[in-house]
Amino acid sequence: MKFPSVTGKKKTAPQRHGPAGEDIEGLQKIVIVGNPNVGKSLLFNRLTGIYVTVSNYPGTTVTVDKGRCKINGRDFGVIDLPGMYSLIPITEEERVAKLMLLEERPKIILHVIDAKNLERMLPLTLQLIEAGLPVILVINMMDEAEGLGISIDFNDLEGKLGIPVVPIIATAGKGIDQLIRKIDQYVPVLDKFQTSYRKGIESSIKEIESFLKNSYPISKRSVSLLLLQEDEDMQRLVKQKESKDYDQIDGIVKRTSRKYGYPLNYIIKIRLQNEVRKITSSSLVAVPLKTGSFKERLSRVMINPITGIPILIAILYLGLYRFVGVLGAGKLVNLIEGTIFGEKINPVITKFVMSNVPYRPIQDLIVGEYGIITLGITYAVAIILPIVGTFFLVFSVIEDSGYLPRLSMLVDRVFKKIGLSGRAVIPMVLGLGCSTMATMVTRTQETKRERVISTLLLALAVPCSAQLGVIFAILAGHPLALFIWFVVILLNFILIGFLAARILPGENPSFYMELPPLRLPKISNVLIKTYSRMVWYFKEVFPLFIIVSVLIWIFQLTGILHVITNGLAPLVNLIGLPDETARVFLFGFFRRDYGAAGLYSMQNSLTGMQLTVAAVILTLFVPCVAQFMMMI
Repeated sequence: MKFPSVTGKKKTAPQRHGPAGEDIEGLQKIVIVGNPNVGKSLLFNRLTGIYVTVSNYPGTTVTVDKGRCKINGRDFGVIDLPGMYSLIPITEEERVAKLMLLEERPKIILHVIDAKNLERMLPLTLQLIEAGLPVILVINMMDEAEGLGISIDFNDLEGKLGIPVVPIIATAGKGIDQLIRKIDQYVPVLDKFQTSYRKGIESSIKEIESFLKNSYPISKRSVSLLLLQEDEDMQRLVKQKESKDYDQIDGIVKRTSRKYGYPLNYIIKIRLQNEVRKITSSSLVAVPLKTGSFKERLSRVMINPITGIPILIAILYLGLYRFVGVLGAGKLVNLIEGTIFGEKINPVITKFVMSNVPYRPIQDLIVGEYGIITLGITYAVAIILPIVGTFFLVFSVIEDSGYLPRLSMLVDRVFKKIGLSGRAVIPMVLGLGCSTMATMVTRTQETKRERVISTLLLALAVPCSAQLGVIFAILAGHPLALFIWFVVILLNFILIGFLAARILPGENPSFYMELPPLRLPKISNVLIKTYSRMVWYFKEVFPLFIIVSVLIWIFQLTGILHVITNGLAPLVNLIGLPDETARVFLFGFFRRDYGAAGLYSMQNSLTGMQLTVAAVILTLFVPCVAQFMMMI
């Protein structure tokens, strides 16, 4: 069956709400769930627009995106949960997703699956149906499935599952109107599919259900199944609600577990997979097409160390050095900082302030050496903005192409030597943009040991995009200095990781990851992702630059700045740097990018050797205040 043509209705088109800080409490919730890399976030953006609320789930720092949309006059809160494979969680991301499903009591759940992997992803659909949750199955990536010769009978699938099924192509916006209509017209269906298990398991389910006297956010059958699979969160909830009968419930679980030679979790999982095969036997038709396409060959080349490492080096050179360093930190910064701010904006504002503000300390606060305009805003907009903007653009292109999972596979063996797995590539690469953001992402690592090692590396060995761009720009004319800086940072990264892996107890993590297909990045996706990250970054950075400017002004006014820089002067002199660089390192403590901007502004007063030393010290300096707060 081909992808159905869809014509939209204006009355059901979602109206986007911004800005990002809007509250969705009190609204009916639409919750988006599904495996990683199935297009959940893109669907979220299609429904809400690009303005999202990024919040941390209580007790963790796994981010959950929230937004609003209006469908046919009704306001909905939309929540994009972290990727999950099952209601039995393995990672922190899955656990957060499951807990939010239990606690949000959504009006509708949009389960997004990849059309190319229908059989592998439908078991979660069956779990959601079994839980009595209001599910709409959203089958994404239909264009890629059809390109592989896969045809799906949506009517047959909908009839067997007993829930609405909507095919979409999220990247192109196809099927979104039909999905909006399904949401608008959604009515709970009573005749849903129910998985049947072995006789002994079904008997235990009924026994446990008889002891569940209180109400639960999911069906009592699903609660019983989670208990049989020894889900810790459900055990705590039931123990709290059924304290008198919990010992009997626990006895049923243990007795049932002893009956079988395999864990109940495994038996239930196999049963779900078998049920899915039966369901898809008539709904799914796969016509084998010619294999060995260019994308498949390129994918294999990317994860082979012999060919993958040169490709990685080429991406680093073209993406980071040439685009972020030469274009972003070089030409764009020179244009914005030197011409626009240096020759036009700052002189006009300075003249106005000096003529109309009589009090000298206030003049200094606004346009002085450490003024809000001449230092804070100039650094934030003229120096940092072009650098992080070009980095996030490169990162979005790499992310949208599907290269990051292949990079994870490529470096997994090397990362094992420092106690990490290929999964840590994401925070490490993101750390090249903003270490604070990346430190938050490390909380999705599977073990505490991995999280600690990743955080140490980000704090002490990974430069942020502002540092990276500035260092590339100021050392561009000194190739040997740039090489020395790179070698020192690389050795420091390896040393910290190696020592941390040996000191911290625990075993090296296992790693597996599904490789999504390589795609040609879509301009709209890249721009949306870049813009969203820029909004997040700038909301964090801009106020801090103003605050730091005010603090430094206070320090200067009270003489504290003079005391601190004089105290640091002997230390910087010891490594061959002039007294003025003490202020750069002080700036770097408040914000890494602030220190980078400070080093950029004084590059003409330093020799090549001094620039090299300053670049190394600034990169290896203590984490900035924002990152330190995220670490604790």
